[in-house]
Amino acid sequence: MSKVTFAIIAAAAGAASGAAATAAFYSSKKETPPSVSTTTTTTVTGPPRPAPPSSVPAVPSPAAAARKQPPPVDPSGLFQYGFPGPVADLRPAASLTSSFDRRTRNPAWVAEHITPESLANNNADRKHSVFVEDISIPEMFRAKLKDYFRSGYDRGHQVPAADAKWSQEAMDDTFLLSNMCPQVGDGFNRDYWAHFEDFCRRLTKHYPSVRIVTGPLYLPKREPDGKWRVSYEVIGQPPNVAVPTHFYKVIFAEDGQHGGKVALGAFVLPNAVIANNKPLQDFEVPVEIVERASGLEFATKLDPVRRKRLCQEVSCSLIVREYAKRQEAFGKK
Repeated sequence: MSKVTFAIIAAAAGAASGAAATAAFYSSKKETPPSVSTTTTTTVTGPPRPAPPSSVPAVPSPAAAARKQPPPVDPSGLFQYGFPGPVADLRPAASLTSSFDRRTRNPAWVAEHITPESLANNNADRKHSVFVEDISIPEMFRAKLKDYFRSGYDRGHQVPAADAKWSQEAMDDTFLLSNMCPQVGDGFNRDYWAHFEDFCRRLTKHYPSVRIVTGPLYLPKREPDGKWRVSYEVIGQPPNVAVPTHFYKVIFAEDGQHGGKVALGAFVLPNAVIANNKPLQDFEVPVEIVERASGLEFATKLDPVRRKRLCQEVSCSLIVREYAKRQEAFGKK
């Protein structure tokens, strides 16, 4: 590790509650790992969507085709009993599309689309929406209401209800537990995170179309012995719902033109109390940092010539409103 990289990590550790430190840690890894073919299964619920590609490779590898004699074993024969996974429970809904992580009982990512028109419509009342379990996910793997009971954590929306006021159905979709992660309440979910969500909505004053991907991260922290370890709490009875260490948002602010410019912004925030006067840009990271940390890809098809940096196009700053006053106009969190 170079002296420059070490200095970045040391400075960031005190500046952003570990979020920037972890980003620097990931970005310090210059090697590009060899390509590895992985197999996943996607379970889709909701309105019909184009079928995903087959989860089990049907074409033998070049090495296998080159053999003159068949191999003495058939590891893929396991598939006759079922595909082990991982399974991505893809759920397209009216106001969001999500992919669920059965291991952590949290979404891996949740995508939404907001526009000036969608936010201007006020056809839903939060008082009519209730938190519910997502029965489209097998009972064994879903998060349950009892898991959050007296856990000390909020049921933290990944797509906020305030972004889906255009219909009651759309708002109800945001209350499924597959759109929730355990979040620190006072000082985060009800404060800084809520202001961050408001920042995203305010982007529609500058852009006719804004797409946002939100999700949890489980990031390493440097321990006193100098080694980096991933450690997170698990809640529920039995304990099975992971408490993320951090959350990310990847924002695509579109200019509305076909093939037009896209202002891209990525942010990583710790799941912890954050002072409201903390600059939002302290949590800005390259989107590649989120990709490396999450194992996901967000902008592989975005031509670099179309890409702009969000915080160079608009002011990435929060407008702090008292939570109680904000909720008076929009029901109870």
